[in-house]
Amino acid sequence: MIGYAELLLGHGFSVLMPDTRAHGTSGGELATYGLLESEDIHGWFDWLEQNQHPRCIFGFAESMGAAQLLQSLQTEPHFCAIAAESPFSSFREIAYDRVGQFFRTGPWLGRTVLRPVVEVAFGYARWKYKMNFEQVSPEYAAAATRVPILLIHGLNDNNIAVRHSRKIVTRSPAVALWEVPDTDHCGAISTSPHELEQRLVGWFGDHQGNTTTDRDRSQTTTSWHPFVQKLSHHPRAECLSPKLLR
Repeated sequence: MIGYAELLLGHGFSVLMPDTRAHGTSGGELATYGLLESEDIHGWFDWLEQNQHPRCIFGFAESMGAAQLLQSLQTEPHFCAIAAESPFSSFREIAYDRVGQFFRTGPWLGRTVLRPVVEVAFGYARWKYKMNFEQVSPEYAAAATRVPILLIHGLNDNNIAVRHSRKIVTRSPAVALWEVPDTDHCGAISTSPHELEQRLVGWFGDHQGNTTTDRDRSQTTTSWHPFVQKLSHHPRAECLSPKLLR
């Protein structure tokens, strides 16, 4: 995520980059793909508000972090806008993909012949860890929020296929999607650096005055890597970006 931090710093943003749970130097024994991370993001958001008194906070994340960022919109609906690159649409859908990738087939194998394996895994998580991964659904979280969302996805993504972002858009047509030609997983910064810069900075700039997420409207707002924060007393904006495994 360092490259994104440098990009945003170059445009006058300041950057906060926490490690997500069970990664880097952060605590937590398990990565939960959004279940517990949503509350972590909510905590980071609150930390920024209490310590920096921002007027506007944005978010950006990649891959698993992108899905976590989207999932967090259920518990933190006060972003001015977010951008997410290469997210998965739901944990169930990416589980089907992982089964197919292991056997070098499409996701159909996980949905059909080996679906019992997926169901056992979900059941085991509920039994051992008391976690229901059926609840990890960035597409539903995106559909239920008023926060403006920009999705970025490489057309040649062999890790998380572009159909995941398309599923999110199908459920929520207001979500913007940039499909990047000749680009693999989280590769837009390498294949289209100038366009990525324009789109990302432009997206945040277009929504820095967004009022649908103001705290005083929290009761009417439908209820996660950098966060970007527009300071009311400073011309810069601030960005919070967890480092993530791709």
